[in-house]
Amino acid sequence: MLIGEVARRSGVSARMLRHYESLGLVQPAQRTPTGYREYSGADIQRIFHIESLRSLGMSLRDVGRALDDPGFRPSELVADLISQTRQRIARETELLRRLRRIDAAEPTGWENVLQVVSLLQDLTSESAGKRQRAALSSVEEVPVPVEALVEAALHETDPNVAGALRWALARTGDAGLAALADGLGSAEPEVRERAVRAVAEIPHAAATGLLQGALADSDPAVRGCAALVLGARGVVDAIPALIDMIADGVNDVEAADALSTLAAESSTAETIAAGLVGRLAGSATPLARRRLAQALADVPGTTASRALAELAEDDDRAVALTAAYVLTLRGSHPLH
Repeated sequence: MLIGEVARRSGVSARMLRHYESLGLVQPAQRTPTGYREYSGADIQRIFHIESLRSLGMSLRDVGRALDDPGFRPSELVADLISQTRQRIARETELLRRLRRIDAAEPTGWENVLQVVSLLQDLTSESAGKRQRAALSSVEEVPVPVEALVEAALHETDPNVAGALRWALARTGDAGLAALADGLGSAEPEVRERAVRAVAEIPHAAATGLLQGALADSDPAVRGCAALVLGARGVVDAIPALIDMIADGVNDVEAADALSTLAAESSTAETIAAGLVGRLAGSATPLARRRLAQALADVPGTTASRALAELAEDDDRAVALTAAYVLTLRGSHPLH
């Protein structure tokens, strides 16, 4: 079979067949009386084998080794091909994500495209200053797709840059909440906490709903961060988490302030007082009981006053003195 017929039947161009011959991959031994190459059945079968191996991403050099070296072991090469393919997919996925973000920015000209590309690159720069300027510029100069801001905010470790990114996200309204919700589902507690801090900057009902969901997070730092924000927003669901923070001594002053804000409502004040009293009954640590007693100071109502009166007679002198002092401030008990 002549080269033209082989090319038609195999789908491999005559030029590529000649390239295979120059590399020694296919070497038709037969010639016609006029000197044209004539491919045998074995040659054609080898061509199909070459194309099959090339379809796996193998180089022509590796194809030649695979076909001609009896000691060739495919397992190592296949493992290498898998690694290369994964890397290529990662590069292509990153390119696709970048193109989608440029498209989402709706550039009006190539100058805008270049500005968006520059900002996207700066958001991932090793320089904290560049990342911070990019976050600020995304609001003041060129709009950056909100998904890029969310991704940057969820992975930012520099506090100043993180603050700038949260500020930029807050300026987008609730546009980033869906992406931030994905961050709240991350397997990494640090990412979930950053997501909570970013959501906290958005004063929308949907944002409050996401924060309420974070109260059930397995990580205490995530729960505590959400509870502080929700307490300031008057959400009573945050009360148990705030009481836990006081007992555990984690941002206990801020948690007590949040409870004080919530206690402005009389019915809520009684709920808070009952929660603090319940935790006091189950707290064996003297420091924890002292913090809980101090927290009762800013909770109005009879439940808190009665609990403080009992604590003023507590066996732990520090707890008793704390409760007595608080009662004195409330005008309900002499200072011992």
